[in-house]
Amino acid sequence: MKIQPDAWIGRQEIRTERVEREPFRRLRAMLNQDPDESVDVLPPLGHWLCFLPDARQSALGPDGHPGNGNFLPDFGLPMRMWAGSRLTYSHPIRIGEDITRTSTLVSVEEKTGRTGPLAFVTVRNELRAGDQGRLTEELDIVFRDRSGQGRLPPGEPKSPGETVRTVQPETSLLFRYSALTFNSHRIHYDRDYAVKEEGYPGLVVHGPLLATLLMDHFISAKPGETIRTFEFRARRPIFDQAPFTLHLTSTSQGAELWAAGPDQCPAMTAEVTTCR
Repeated sequence: MKIQPDAWIGRQEIRTERVEREPFRRLRAMLNQDPDESVDVLPPLGHWLCFLPDARQSALGPDGHPGNGNFLPDFGLPMRMWAGSRLTYSHPIRIGEDITRTSTLVSVEEKTGRTGPLAFVTVRNELRAGDQGRLTEELDIVFRDRSGQGRLPPGEPKSPGETVRTVQPETSLLFRYSALTFNSHRIHYDRDYAVKEEGYPGLVVHGPLLATLLMDHFISAKPGETIRTFEFRARRPIFDQAPFTLHLTSTSQGAELWAAGPDQCPAMTAEVTTCR
């Protein structure tokens, strides 16, 4: 379905909400940390637990996603993926403060790839408390049809990083993250749907969950560092069938991170820069 990009670029959605403590206690529990540890600021990427979707049940599509056509264009393509983000941190977000998020559509593009029609959307999220900026994020969303569904894109094995952690993608981990983010996409919790309808070999580990685990890996390996920027790119899916690994290699500005499946091919790559 061809759309007119100029009719969509520049559209905005503005929401304000108070940052509550309880979701972040549960996030710490999911990350196998003490939920009762006193924390007054959000962890990096913690803003993903704010401004959750609130579509009515009747508005969900067969895959569990809310339909498009309001803020995001409806391309007529049934499959959607959060392909990556670029974040810049200005000031920490504090528990109890009111945060306003201004979301702006900055790019809309339709293409034809090897597997069929594709559409790319970039959204810029700006989070502020009063007149002070807290963080800016640009996120990329890819839409595609069902041709080639379930097939893994090619990958190349990568040698282990200097710090490696193994993660068992238990069904309960995926369920907890879906609950934390009010994410009803069925590929993360409905095995029959993921396998029979979308052609995957198992449940799909959420891209933002992989990014959150990579960030947690960085914080554990380099405690006390102040993060200036973080960016990640989803390369190929990881499934719940086998353990995967998180890798970190130090750089002059921060660290290179990646999550690798059992074949050691990076499924997500990321970079952190820190304040020096």
